[in-house]
Amino acid sequence: MTDTRTLLSALSFGLAGACFFAYPAIRPYTDEASLAGAEAFASPAWLLSHTLAIVGFILLTLGLLGLYGRLRGTKAETWGITALVLTWIGTGLILPYYGVETFALHAVGREALRENSVGLFVTLTDSIRFGEWVWLFTFGLLALAAGAILFGIAIWRSGRLPRWSGIPLALGFALFLPQFFTPPPVRVAHGLLVLAGCWLVAWSMVNHRTGEGDARSR
Repeated sequence: MTDTRTLLSALSFGLAGACFFAYPAIRPYTDEASLAGAEAFASPAWLLSHTLAIVGFILLTLGLLGLYGRLRGTKAETWGITALVLTWIGTGLILPYYGVETFALHAVGREALRENSVGLFVTLTDSIRFGEWVWLFTFGLLALAAGAILFGIAIWRSGRLPRWSGIPLALGFALFLPQFFTPPPVRVAHGLLVLAGCWLVAWSMVNHRTGEGDARSR
């Protein structure tokens, strides 16, 4: 029987995956050096999509905590705790930037439309997006990518879950930074990859009995 903690962790993964797919799918894409970009930033879709991304990161950390619980007591436990720390640090560095991206750019878009000023829009957008805090965001994404890869290795070595079940999740977060520089269809496809990775880990946690691989994991 699957315990409640595992079910809650799997649910967190499942909802996180849905959020990470909805984020690029709902997000409006326009020329962000024009008033069309301001309209996109000022839209409800901008707020909704980015808020879902924030929720996705929070749910991911909860799911990863449960995943680490499944890895405890195996030869991969050290890999698991290192991965957990890296992903939590990464998320902590990412979320402030996402908050600014969500709400500050929304306010900038509304003000630029009110003033009918492309110059105001571009100047404020660049100052918000490319200020000093962009390095926190970058380091956060790199830490998250490293943590996800280590979780993939930990799953492979543990024997508690199917060895391959952490690979899509690791790949999805390893590509989280470069996908920002790709066209919208690729970003949506990346969201689908993260969705698949989260759901696969959730399915593995619920359907793979803890005891099946214990003998191999020690």
